[in-house]
Amino acid sequence: MENYRLFSNWLNKILEQDIPVGIKAFNFNLYEGSDDTYDIQLIGSEEFDENDSDWACTDYFNSEEDICYIKRTEDIQHWEEGLNHITMLVERYLKDGEYAYILKSASVIGIGFVDGDINILFRT
Repeated sequence: MENYRLFSNWLNKILEQDIPVGIKAFNFNLYEGSDDTYDIQLIGSEEFDENDSDWACTDYFNSEEDICYIKRTEDIQHWEEGLNHITMLVERYLKDGEYAYILKSASVIGIGFVDGDINILFRT
């Protein structure tokens, strides 16, 4: 799967950096890109409140302009399909990724479009 290789290489590059201590939650922020892509940004938050989805807005760490771009294909045109596809990429990384242990050091890992709900993928 070409998208997994692209995604895991991007995420490895992000997680090789010095990640601040004290991150309670990671979130994969998703955007519908202007070039027929789904854009992924990683943030780390020092806050997490299950009853307040704005926890992902308080980024203590983020990949900033270092974005992973996943091209839309015939199978992933609608945002729901994009979310499902990228969720599968993240779940595979959490299982097989080189630096998955860094992500799993947080209490929670979520994913969602920036203007939508956050789905929790991992919880300690």
